[in-house]
Amino acid sequence: MKAACKVQRNRQGSLVISLILILSMLLAACATPGEVPPVVEEPTPTPAAAAEAAPAAEAAAGGIVNEVIAVEEPSAASAVTRLGVGELDIYAFAVTDPDVFATVSQSSDLAYAQSFGSTSELTFNTVGPVFEGTGKLNPFAVPRIREAMNLLVDRTYIAQEIHGGLAIPKFFPITSSFPDYARLVDVARKLEAQYAHNPEQANTIITEEMEKLGAELVEGTWQYEGEPVELIVLIRTEDERKDIGDYVSNLLEDIGFVVKRDYRAAADASPIWTRTDPNEGLFHIYTGGWVTTVVSRDQASSFDFYYTARGLTFPLWQAYTPTEEFDTVSDRLARRDFQTLEERRELFTQALELSLQDSSRIWLVDRLSISPYRADISVAANLAGGISGSRLWPYTLREGGDADGKVTIAMPSILPEPWNPLDGTNWIYDQMLTRATSDVDVMSDPFTGLTWPQRIERAEVFIKEGLPVAKSHDWVDLQFVPTNEVPADTWIDWDPATQKFITVGEKHPEGITANSKVVVYYPPDLYAIKWHDGSSLSLADMVLSLILTFDRGMEGSAIYDEAQVPSLEAFKESFRGVRIVQTDPLVVETYSDVYLLDAELNVGGLFPNYNQGPGAWHTLGLGILAESEEELAFSADKADALQVEWMNYIAGPSLEILANHLTESSAEGYIPYAPTLSEYITAEDAQARWSNLQSWYDDKGHFWVGTGPMYLEAAFPVEGNVQLLRNPDYPDAADKWLRFTEPQIATVEIDSGGRVTIGDEATFDVLVSFKDAPYAIAGIDEVKYLVFGANGDLVQTGPATAVEDGLWQVTLSAEDTAKLEAGTNRLEVAVVPIAVSIPTFATVEFVTVP
Repeated sequence: MKAACKVQRNRQGSLVISLILILSMLLAACATPGEVPPVVEEPTPTPAAAAEAAPAAEAAAGGIVNEVIAVEEPSAASAVTRLGVGELDIYAFAVTDPDVFATVSQSSDLAYAQSFGSTSELTFNTVGPVFEGTGKLNPFAVPRIREAMNLLVDRTYIAQEIHGGLAIPKFFPITSSFPDYARLVDVARKLEAQYAHNPEQANTIITEEMEKLGAELVEGTWQYEGEPVELIVLIRTEDERKDIGDYVSNLLEDIGFVVKRDYRAAADASPIWTRTDPNEGLFHIYTGGWVTTVVSRDQASSFDFYYTARGLTFPLWQAYTPTEEFDTVSDRLARRDFQTLEERRELFTQALELSLQDSSRIWLVDRLSISPYRADISVAANLAGGISGSRLWPYTLREGGDADGKVTIAMPSILPEPWNPLDGTNWIYDQMLTRATSDVDVMSDPFTGLTWPQRIERAEVFIKEGLPVAKSHDWVDLQFVPTNEVPADTWIDWDPATQKFITVGEKHPEGITANSKVVVYYPPDLYAIKWHDGSSLSLADMVLSLILTFDRGMEGSAIYDEAQVPSLEAFKESFRGVRIVQTDPLVVETYSDVYLLDAELNVGGLFPNYNQGPGAWHTLGLGILAESEEELAFSADKADALQVEWMNYIAGPSLEILANHLTESSAEGYIPYAPTLSEYITAEDAQARWSNLQSWYDDKGHFWVGTGPMYLEAAFPVEGNVQLLRNPDYPDAADKWLRFTEPQIATVEIDSGGRVTIGDEATFDVLVSFKDAPYAIAGIDEVKYLVFGANGDLVQTGPATAVEDGLWQVTLSAEDTAKLEAGTNRLEVAVVPIAVSIPTFATVEFVTVP
């Protein structure tokens, strides 16, 4: 899921934790219940359809390159210079500097991947209105002042001048290049007009609210209790956010505030805005940035993530106090508590409006970014997150020329925060590397955001009749049913005292139903997968992921963390249980009232990849012991509360503590949550795991163990570099995911004729192409148009009509044009292809005359 190029934890196998994020954690690798469930034997599942399988694998198993070295390079310009001389191979960062873009695009030695998921925003400290720690005034505790900041900043200036045109104004947590914006473009445009740059109105509102707080403007400077009101702006220095921070600081100084500009790089800024108690008053504004690492087809959970305590466990999030109405709407969207697309649209409309009124952060721009690399390198990038956000990068990384099997990747920061699987670093710089060490149940398509089987074979999705769900791929069987009865032996809750799962029959003897039932079939060779330390994957690893979904947020647990409570409560409101139908081959059923619009996105499983990385039962067991004895804590929030180290599996003081628990665990044959997990772990199994981990630690000096195509050989936080090596035991062929090449993003032009007579029918041709060839009608999901009148108001919207491949038409009837006034109008068209979930927008002006 943080900012400043932190990952939005839309956690489909990691992130992204609100209710839907926990659901993703459950459905895509991290979670669910148990007392040992009854096993229902069923026939071995049929393999997925051959048409949906990956290409025939002739390449060797494992990663494609032998070694990856990650190094720190804060400057994009310097990185491109180093790429040019062969010192670097990839700069894995979303670069938006127009000068850098020009250099890369003009070089025959360099190439680049485009991405659309990076954003810039301002994060406000919302506590107060007086900081408890300093007694100083915090104007941004007042929602109306935060709302007025939308009017004070000029997003067009930021996009055009600071970003050199490689950005577009952004007002909402949803991304303008993703499907939900296209669905809601008419609503968005109205709000964008309402909150357009208007510094005079902004100053009027801020003045009114400051005076209500007891402040007064003295000779042009705001004072509170006889002292100037000083605002601390925490400004990131590595990219355009430095200029953004200066620009916003200038605006605030112009209206009477004293501004302290606190310039810091990622690693220095992070402890201030993510870990300190916001009441300490160490910052008022942070120049944030986010990257969505998958093309998000459904951003309904964005409001819950960014504006409520359910979003993240950081102290700042836990201090958020949205209105009851906004909190309810955000929660309902995150839980998909709607029956129709129309109801969903109503909730989204409310959320867009309420998010601007709340404005605990204000959004500035969506960035068109590039990730530059040497031309002899090949790697699959993601249309949302570029190379750093692509889960496929370690599966597809190849080098040409005089290849030595070693690739050097640079990023603006290396190891800014601790690594631990549950609540460790969420920085994209770390997440790119941890993803190379992990694996997932399903793999996100880098162009569409849909998913493909990775560690599962196939799935069945049963949805309650009437709910708006559709499918695109044949590996998923979608069926609509009158109801989904949840079996009595399904796990639905957890008892932290007995360390046993609670079944539906025990908790709901009257029985319950669910909106969705997902049945996941795993392959027969699942348990042949090896952890990096040589241990074999087991069902215990998966069941532990289920336990931890509940246990950490429940009083009575030895590792209770109050920051987990809001997300757990939201999760339990819609969760209806998990049932292990068959153990070998593994078959798992999941029941929930939460559903996603695409059948594929409802499919996940129990593969043990957590929010922030891979976790085996024995590696996590060490952390559980350390936290239960209050020596370390998985989350930053709890670490601060206990005044202990934020748990780090790869470096620092945590290693000695974890190593001590390894010695104890080996001597005792320790099994975490033994009342449940001992049903899956024998004493011999436990001893083998502890022996393997001891050998691993003796060799590598860390406890980071995954199942991915690469493993962590060494990490050097002080030096700022990481070494990943190819996993020789990785089971997949190296060419499994090489089918993802160039995304078919549409090019759109509108032929208007320029002049329309009011009261006459008017037709506009919309030309849609890809690489100068007509875009097939069958490849287009939707073409939508909007007409804005001479006064800027939206007066007409609707679907365009397909004529032939590459040609669509917008027809305004005589009645439609009769509603227009004389003057200059604007027609906007949004084209949404099927092969890529990135809409293309085109605009043309036309004149209406009597």
